[in-house]
Amino acid sequence: MTVFFDLREKLYYEQHWEELLEIVIDTALRSEGITGEYELSFSFVSEDEIQELNRDYRGKDSVTDVLSFPVDQEFEMDVESLGDIVICLPRAKEQAEEIAHALEDEVIYLTIHSVMHLLGYDHETEEDKTEMRAAEKKALHEVQNAKDKKKSNRI
Repeated sequence: MTVFFDLREKLYYEQHWEELLEIVIDTALRSEGITGEYELSFSFVSEDEIQELNRDYRGKDSVTDVLSFPVDQEFEMDVESLGDIVICLPRAKEQAEEIAHALEDEVIYLTIHSVMHLLGYDHETEEDKTEMRAAEKKALHEVQNAKDKKKSNRI
């Protein structure tokens, strides 16, 4: 697995997140039965940048927390490219504070949410939303188990 990190917004960013998010991404993919070599890009951006991306690519001129850009591979490659994940850290921090949990937990959830979008899940209809939320919940549970296992190995 290769994750290309682009830290265009470093406000609130923590260095250990790169390793953690690689685990989150890998675990979320494995929860969906996806193994093998793959790559994706992961960017942390400002509110201005995510608003611009949201406007240009989705026609919504507003700040959002996360955007996903899946890749449609039309040719054979040695490594499957899944696409791009873009997270707005200031917005993620606001949301974490609103629901009274850690920013790291919010970033983990947004990463899982975005991975599911890269895999084709959506939440446009109630049926799609229910299916996507179930996949997210399964991945989140497996990520928590992986974090707990890693923590117990350090003790």
